[in-house]
Amino acid sequence: MELKHLQYFIEITRTENFTNAAENLFITQPALSRIIKSLENELGTQLFIRKRKKLILTEAGQILKKHALKIEQQLEHLDEEMNQAFMLKKRHVRIGLPTITNSIFFSQLLSSFHQEYPEVTFQLDEDGSKAIEEKIINGLLDFGVIVLRKTNSQFDYLLFVKEKLKLVVPSAHYLAKRQGVSLDELKEESFIMFNREFELRSLVVSACREAGFQPSIISETSQLDFIQEMVVSNLGITLLPESICEELTNELANDIQTVNITNPTIEWNLAMVWKRDEYLSQVTKEFIRFAKAKLTTVNPYDS
Repeated sequence: MELKHLQYFIEITRTENFTNAAENLFITQPALSRIIKSLENELGTQLFIRKRKKLILTEAGQILKKHALKIEQQLEHLDEEMNQAFMLKKRHVRIGLPTITNSIFFSQLLSSFHQEYPEVTFQLDEDGSKAIEEKIINGLLDFGVIVLRKTNSQFDYLLFVKEKLKLVVPSAHYLAKRQGVSLDELKEESFIMFNREFELRSLVVSACREAGFQPSIISETSQLDFIQEMVVSNLGITLLPESICEELTNELANDIQTVNITNPTIEWNLAMVWKRDEYLSQVTKEFIRFAKAKLTTVNPYDS
């Protein structure tokens, strides 16, 4: 019997609802149902009676709850003592951020968290999404913000930004005055892209291949400023997220134009991720709670 499964069971007894419990635990409702079914199979008895929208504990469920609460209390005491014994280690949070994103929204999150927990320190590591994922897997980062294309069984995640990519061209480009452009219209264009460490590159290349062509990449870089300068110099085009495009047009209204990609649209989703099935200290649990409250209730790019 796994301790995490007992914690899941306790959360269901508190909320009396699988959906709400799953949301609080950052897992899906079907996954939570499978875990409880597995626990019931292991114990050889039913733990809940489901009546309409209400959950009622069976006698076996009540017995398990009594002992599980004692175990939870002991774990909390253990966690408190370990946090005190290893205060500096436990209160240092390491976060990976992709260089392409606007970091203002995350700075606001860290500022709010620091006001409530002034003893916590942060390490920010800028890199591409792929490198950030590797560092989390290898224990070099606690959290990371990545471009989420598909779920990874190694991570739990919190999706907080959903945008689309737009075409960025010099103001003199023949597509600059268009309201929208189909992706296959770009097959003869020269592309300026981020390097292979960036998920944005993979996203664009995959979309182009699905549209029937291999993009002609004339330059790769890890720096957004360099991509911007090359587009302004009429060396090629690029595709960037809506929020980044808005910043660029505000700064370079006379030099570049952005155009909607209409067929197909290309989604660009940002998520905060952390390693699944990893022990979480009280500080990291609280940081996840903070992020969930702050990043999902406010558009981080609102001005």
